[in-house]
Amino acid sequence: MTSQEPARRATIADVAREAGVAISTASVVFSGKAKVAEATRERVLAAASALGYAGPDPRAASLRLGRSGIVAVVFEGHLRHAFLDPVTTAMMDGLADGLAELSAGILLMRDRAGDDGSTLAHAPVDAYVLIGWSGRTRESVQTVRGRGLPVVVIEGDPGDATIPRIALDNTAASAAVAQHVHDLGHRDVALVTLTLDGERRRGPVTAERLASATVGVTVDRLEGMRQVFPDAPAISAAGSFIDEGIAVGRMLLADAETRPTAILAQSDLLAVGVIRAAEELGLRVPEDVSVAGFDGIAIDGIGGRSLTTSVQPAVEKGRAAGELVARMLAGEAGETQNLHCRLRIGTTTAPPSR
Repeated sequence: MTSQEPARRATIADVAREAGVAISTASVVFSGKAKVAEATRERVLAAASALGYAGPDPRAASLRLGRSGIVAVVFEGHLRHAFLDPVTTAMMDGLADGLAELSAGILLMRDRAGDDGSTLAHAPVDAYVLIGWSGRTRESVQTVRGRGLPVVVIEGDPGDATIPRIALDNTAASAAVAQHVHDLGHRDVALVTLTLDGERRRGPVTAERLASATVGVTVDRLEGMRQVFPDAPAISAAGSFIDEGIAVGRMLLADAETRPTAILAQSDLLAVGVIRAAEELGLRVPEDVSVAGFDGIAIDGIGGRSLTTSVQPAVEKGRAAGELVARMLAGEAGETQNLHCRLRIGTTTAPPSR
């Protein structure tokens, strides 16, 4: 009885020999990095098909370059919260597109030590994409950069101009939404913010809480809102969820004596929750209370209305980060990119009735 050895995987050298060309020529056909005569290209591809050769083995490239083929994406807080937000899902789609040419895997991580004591600095990855910036990441990131690994921050300020960022005009975009509501005639306005820090606590935004806030997106959007409504009261939600918008909306709308004529929310999900809270109380949107959001995601469950919001380029934001990582791994310098939102006026805002 004889054992049958598994067939050997065809190599680029086998393809070159079969096609009667140099190995370098066969390699160029698959890499696309230089032009090859069409007849030569067809001969190489025919040889590859006959030998069952599908292309270069990415594992071999990783070993040759001393890389793992993995890019870490770091979130603040629990990952289950991150993927409940459609903006994050769209951004991750864009990131995967941006990393496509690397054929890299994506490793999701939190910005704190694991149960085994592991940190960002110990992960066997080629590069890091940080979603936001937490003080917890600072020490680990410095160690990572000491290893020569690229780091890109999406919507966060690491306080270091040498770390490239994918930045969004959160302050200006929020101010534009607020100005639209102001131009409609509203003066009695309340604000619903995203989380201020890792505690994810719902409650009034006081000067003390704001001074210790660690979520830059929240701070930037609040700054834009208060450029137009400097004295508007604000309540922080415990996350960007419809249920949180309902909870905060009830807090703001329950008392007819102190009820605002408009509520500005820092996400569309929170805005939808506010609308539902208003409907629970028998209020009409926008006749009794105007509501605006931020993000520009597809929204269901608001009775056929279109939400007034600031539309952010979520997919483009992720794609820009992925492409930046790819360029940095190729030896290019990383440069900060600034992306912009656009105001979309819907049917959830109107002049105040009182």
